[in-house]
Amino acid sequence: MSENQGAGCRVQGAGDDGTPGTRHPAPGTRRVGVFVCHCGSNIGGVVDCPAVAEYASGLRDVAVAKANMYTCSTVGQEEIKKQVKEHGLDRILVASCTPRLHEPTFRRVAEEAGVNPYLVHMVNLREQCSWVHAADHATATEKAKDLVRMGVARIRRLEPLSARELGVERRVLVIGGGIAGIQASLDLAAQGIGVVLVERTPSIGGRMAQLDKTFPTGDCAICVLAPKMVEVLHTPGIRLLTYTEVREVSGFAGNFDVRLERKSRYVDEDKCVGCGACSEKCPVSVPNEFDESMGKRKAIYVPFPQAAPLKYTLDSKNCIHFKTGKCGLCKKVCPVGAVDFDMKPEEVRLRVGAVIVATGFDPYVPHIRGYYGYKEYPNVITALELERLINASGPTRGEVLRPSDGKTPRRIAFAQCVGSRNWKSTSNKYCSKVCCMYTMKLAQLLKEHYSDMSVSVYYIDIRAAGKGFEEFYHKVRSVGGVEYIRGRPARVLEDPATHNLTIRAEETLLNKITEREYDLLVLSIGMDPPEGIENLQRLLGISRSPDGFFQEVHPKLRPVDTARDGIFIAGCAQGPKDIPDTVAQAKAAASSAAAMLVRGKVTVEPLTAFVDEALCEGCGLCVTVCPYGAPRIVDTKEGKRSRVEEALCHGCGTCAASCPRLAIACRGFSDEQLASEAAEAFGGGADEEAR
Repeated sequence: MSENQGAGCRVQGAGDDGTPGTRHPAPGTRRVGVFVCHCGSNIGGVVDCPAVAEYASGLRDVAVAKANMYTCSTVGQEEIKKQVKEHGLDRILVASCTPRLHEPTFRRVAEEAGVNPYLVHMVNLREQCSWVHAADHATATEKAKDLVRMGVARIRRLEPLSARELGVERRVLVIGGGIAGIQASLDLAAQGIGVVLVERTPSIGGRMAQLDKTFPTGDCAICVLAPKMVEVLHTPGIRLLTYTEVREVSGFAGNFDVRLERKSRYVDEDKCVGCGACSEKCPVSVPNEFDESMGKRKAIYVPFPQAAPLKYTLDSKNCIHFKTGKCGLCKKVCPVGAVDFDMKPEEVRLRVGAVIVATGFDPYVPHIRGYYGYKEYPNVITALELERLINASGPTRGEVLRPSDGKTPRRIAFAQCVGSRNWKSTSNKYCSKVCCMYTMKLAQLLKEHYSDMSVSVYYIDIRAAGKGFEEFYHKVRSVGGVEYIRGRPARVLEDPATHNLTIRAEETLLNKITEREYDLLVLSIGMDPPEGIENLQRLLGISRSPDGFFQEVHPKLRPVDTARDGIFIAGCAQGPKDIPDTVAQAKAAASSAAAMLVRGKVTVEPLTAFVDEALCEGCGLCVTVCPYGAPRIVDTKEGKRSRVEEALCHGCGTCAASCPRLAIACRGFSDEQLASEAAEAFGGGADEEAR
């Protein structure tokens, strides 16, 4: 028996399951309950959990220690409540998995049992013991005891805290007007929540508007998309701002202040009727970005026939009037006087309760003179360029023609995984998920348009994971004239006379090097993070994953949440995905945003930093280092001082660690609390001395 147990403490016998019983510390001390979780065999298969609980029962201020099979289960939660009631616990320590997973669960349990939820502490035995010491059970168990002892030392110094509630703005900013942004906006508006949908290009629709058909069903892409685009225009709760960019986002969940810039269209949207008279008379033709620069558009234009809104935009960089001060034909012929050469950018300020980021993706651009001859040989094109060629509204009105001579190719090759699954520095390491499937779709469309055409697909692996995808793959492979060749092209050579292409590749299923001649090579390109994502990340204060897309908090439990409360991600802004997954995630983001706003208030966690103004000298270092913009310098009677906006603070402690005057501390992570934990780690704490 330890010295603590002899000082008026009694240990009861173990229960029938072999777990330790309870002990009763002397009056006036803390009453801590320790609950050690087996987590099935995740922890219990390595750590001797009953021994850890028995050890914990001998620590000062521990009133009860139990080992449970699954502490997070309903039975485990009820056991905690029972022990709180029987033993008058005022603090709860759970030794289990990471607090990132179940800390909210155990805080809720504590609150339901009458214990302040911020007097709950979790010790991580899974990631820090069983998973890293799987081959050494004895070491894992001893380390678990150390962690529990450290946790008890810290929990006895925790102070009760209370969360605050603030009102919210019942409106959401949706950034990006592709299918994800459109779907999220419609879902929010259907729930009576106001929406401001911002798109940086002149029209909503995104990349889906460029597609001809969708896989695996073969639906017309614009036929599915256009009705939703029109619905956005006519839904009263949605304010659409196209040709607009986000310039500033400040504030916190429930109350974000946003500054937008509406770029100058040089066309009054309220007056423009979309008749097209201006474009007909415009003498300037430039490459059309919507057609991947294979077709032409005028200097005053709409991106595509189904654009929403159907309002013209004047491209000042290519307009003769802005270059020379002459021309002005578009203004002369406009029947409603919508063209305005003096139009200036407009600043829009608004407050929203939540933000949904649906910025989509950019297609991977093969490196010039380095990737299968793209931009070196005219008959090497990308899959998106083929999409525009085969589309009836494309530059060739649906005819697939070779760029070199305008003839219809009869032998077409596809090269898979261009810009994806390549560990060279010039490419992306991840799989873009859609390339295998859209290649099947294009192969099928080519055979439908040209029955005598032969199609070869050079691939590494075929990834057809989705509803109906595998069946679609077998359907395409069964079509005569479609051949799948397992092997990556090693070299592409062009015949200067005919511009035909010879592909040299190792066909791994045949175990030989082959050379085949084709009329056209199509590169199945992957997805890149969109242009400007770095700047948007800075404005929003959220994280990106190593692949460059925005980072979710947890891929399984919080797949659309970001590290900044109130900001959600949807669609390809989070990573490559197809249209069904994009729509599903957009609906999830809308649901998450709505769930936060319909209550009319948000809860502000109290685990935040605070400033001792008597010590602060107002140097501003905390303002510089804070990733969330929580501290700010204010003028007081004593001079400049730092103050923390608690609604913005995430309690990361960066400001406290950097303060040269030690004027900043974090609730729940005070120097005393952390020092007591560290003292136990090095064997210098009170419990170590007691033993």
